[in-house]
Amino acid sequence: MGYTKEDLRRKLLEMYPEIKAFGLSLSLEFDEGKDAWVVSLEKGAHRRHAFLDKKDADSCIGGNLCVYLGMLIAQYIKDMELLVSKSIPVQGKF
Repeated sequence: MGYTKEDLRRKLLEMYPEIKAFGLSLSLEFDEGKDAWVVSLEKGAHRRHAFLDKKDADSCIGGNLCVYLGMLIAQYIKDMELLVSKSIPVQGKF
């Protein structure tokens, strides 16, 4: 199946709107050795990575949800929100 990195990025953002809703940036790189996409989610100084097998990416492009990736995204959002909340001092609190 032929698609570009940007095609896959747009599809993932469409399928998982929580990525933008929580202010995460999404980047992709293909790892030839693993025959998988490296999915990177970042917010501030915090970054998480997941691997999306090429066959699963092909399925996503075809409109099928990537259940494993969806679960990872949900967990990463939870983890990053916790990390970000701990790293930003609350104004007016001692």
